[in-house]
Amino acid sequence: MEATNTDCTAGVADPGAKPSPDTIDRLIARWREVRPDLDPSPLELVGRVLVLAEHLKRSVEAALEKHHLTLGQFDILATLRRHSRKGGLTPSQLLESVMLSSGGMTARLDALAEAGYIVRKPAPEDRRMVVIELTAKGRRLIDQATKTRFQEAHDSLPPLSAEEQRQLAGLLRRWLVQVAG
Repeated sequence: MEATNTDCTAGVADPGAKPSPDTIDRLIARWREVRPDLDPSPLELVGRVLVLAEHLKRSVEAALEKHHLTLGQFDILATLRRHSRKGGLTPSQLLESVMLSSGGMTARLDALAEAGYIVRKPAPEDRRMVVIELTAKGRRLIDQATKTRFQEAHDSLPPLSAEEQRQLAGLLRRWLVQVAG
């Protein structure tokens, strides 16, 4: 999502100043003391990404609670919403989009169907297959939850300029493409 606030650094300490040590800095210092033969510097990035991911996940889960959705349920409904102009998706197509196990997918789909957010229909081209579609109730829910999710994402952004955010997004994209490879 592109940043709309071009001056995200207002009220932030001097960007050139050395930041206060964080948990990862302390962890690295300890490793250097007890294992000077190893280079813990990759943890400066990997460790921070892992810790940040956990914080962000908790923030997303808290934001979605008011819609009575889990992150997994939101992911399924959001995927269906993004594909709603093309009709429904098969469970296999959903699995590819949300990266869940088939057992996890079935349980989530059952819960969403029971709540009235999705419906399973025979596929028009092959009635042996099933297509998952949003109901009107599901569409209203995901539209509201998406607005909440986007605001949560905006509120979670670090105090960086629009250019710094673009640079960070580019670097993270390169890293993700490499590991997802």
